[in-house]
Amino acid sequence: PRPIHTPSSPNSMAASIPHNLPPSAPASPPTPAPSPTPLQRAPDWSTAAEHEDTNIRDVRALFVEMTDTEKQRLLAELLNMCNSQQLAFVQEFVSPRLKKDPFATFPDELCLRILTFIDDPTTLARSSQVSKRWRELVMDDMAWKSLCEKHAYRRLSDEAREADNENLASQPSVPTVQTPGASPYNNPIGFNSFRPAAITQLSMPGASNSAPDLRTQSLDRLRTPRVAKRRPKAMSYRSHFKQRYMVETAWRQGGKVDQRQITPDQGVVTSLHLTEKYIVVALDNAKIHVFDTDGCHQKTLQGHVMGVWAMVPWGDLLVSGGCDREVRVWNMATGAAIHTLRGHTSTVRCLKMSDANTAISGSRDTTLRIWDLQKGVCKHVLVGHQASVRCLEYHGDLIVSGSYDTTARIWSIKEGRCLRTLQGHFSQIYAIAFDGKRIATGSLDTSVRIWDPTNGACLAVLQGHTSLVGQLQMRGDTLVTGGSDGSVRVWSLTEYTAIHRLAAHDNSVTSLQFDDTRIVSGGSDGRVKIWDLKRGTQVRELSKPADAVWRVVFEEEKAVVMASRGGKTVMEVWSFSPPEDEFEDLRSASPVSMPDHTMTDY
Repeated sequence: PRPIHTPSSPNSMAASIPHNLPPSAPASPPTPAPSPTPLQRAPDWSTAAEHEDTNIRDVRALFVEMTDTEKQRLLAELLNMCNSQQLAFVQEFVSPRLKKDPFATFPDELCLRILTFIDDPTTLARSSQVSKRWRELVMDDMAWKSLCEKHAYRRLSDEAREADNENLASQPSVPTVQTPGASPYNNPIGFNSFRPAAITQLSMPGASNSAPDLRTQSLDRLRTPRVAKRRPKAMSYRSHFKQRYMVETAWRQGGKVDQRQITPDQGVVTSLHLTEKYIVVALDNAKIHVFDTDGCHQKTLQGHVMGVWAMVPWGDLLVSGGCDREVRVWNMATGAAIHTLRGHTSTVRCLKMSDANTAISGSRDTTLRIWDLQKGVCKHVLVGHQASVRCLEYHGDLIVSGSYDTTARIWSIKEGRCLRTLQGHFSQIYAIAFDGKRIATGSLDTSVRIWDPTNGACLAVLQGHTSLVGQLQMRGDTLVTGGSDGSVRVWSLTEYTAIHRLAAHDNSVTSLQFDDTRIVSGGSDGRVKIWDLKRGTQVRELSKPADAVWRVVFEEEKAVVMASRGGKTVMEVWSFSPPEDEFEDLRSASPVSMPDHTMTDY
């Protein structure tokens, strides 16, 4: 080895670095590692004295000419001479220079693949601020599409297809017919099967002209044509994720509410529907109020002479029935009455529409009637029940009805006859759900029974409620029930076991609806609560406590609460839509533009 001049002190080496070659400051690391603090940065060589360069000038020249092996031996000797403080300085100085940005080396395809493993939107959004290269990669839709899947947000292609279907459904000349294959309840819960929940209508039980029995609530799912939203469509998965994330965040800790008294006279809300065009409210004082989706009153439909206990909308069409034994057909756009259908001899308790021209009604006179709405005539009278028909559901050509005679019956709409009788309950049936593959019935005997519609066999008896089961909704392989014991239970229809047991309310559950992510329940204790479907935990309590909650319905970005507060019937319209200014330029929205408050962990 060549002879070298050993400096008199370790610090004299630093003095040999010329003023015109100062070492650069450490580059900002491309990883989340913290940058060096001011105390950890390299010394400022601009303040070095002239004599500090002389002793080490030759060493620098020799070091440049050395081989790699010789350089390593020299460095090892110098490091062996350093104390711990100097070694710490070397570590802090060298460590950032050993870091390498993988995205500057890897091909685009591999970089994008790596980004798909980020499941925290905050991390993904902030990573775009590391460098221009990182921003270019994060701006690609691949990672955001993966995030949409992880958060169970439906695909853009599904939204586009749904919008096309909604546009067709909104045209009066194109009737929409519900078929088994078109049911949104055929698919299990999950991203690939997600569709917006059909708006739920919860029919009010009890036919007294005074306060109804809040224990007897049944789920009445609604399949109505939807009109296309006017909001600008998201043009990328990045903007699509931002939009959906802000909606979900609002559901958990935000939202805007508009409260108003809907009628000067006190009335019990017996039925509530939320569609893309209307909020429709039926009362026990024979009135039906129609509002726009912002809660502004449009018109009052008057014609029934006693309480309205059931109704179902279809586009601009509304079919209603009540204690006056009549079924009435209305045009909600004009407020005109189209038909008055007579035939029942007692209160009409439940209504469904299987297509734009067919309605099915169930009555306390023990019969069901199938009506031709275009001609205004009764096509079939379904006779078989021995007591009041309390609830009904349909799927394709099949109707399932539940009765106070403790049985459920399966009927054919086309043939107008009973196909099967389901026997097993020991008391009245108050609620029913049917998705084409399974039938669920809730009864006063506290049990829920699952039936096979093809042969009428009882597949399972679900026990757990301690009182009347008056709320049912089935979605894929999940069933959610609510009872007058105040509890809400989530069941697996593959294992026939309880997944979650929620102590939801201090009194009867009066309203119940769920979609792929949340459960919304209302109770006669005056509270509305939102629950996480997968975790079984309470997310929040919506609105202030009331005297009683009559009805709650919701869709993707809106919820309507009907309650009694201070002796008045009030309506709360909750909006969870992002502010309009967030969508002025969806096409160019970037992760950096995401407000910090929307990126909280939920």
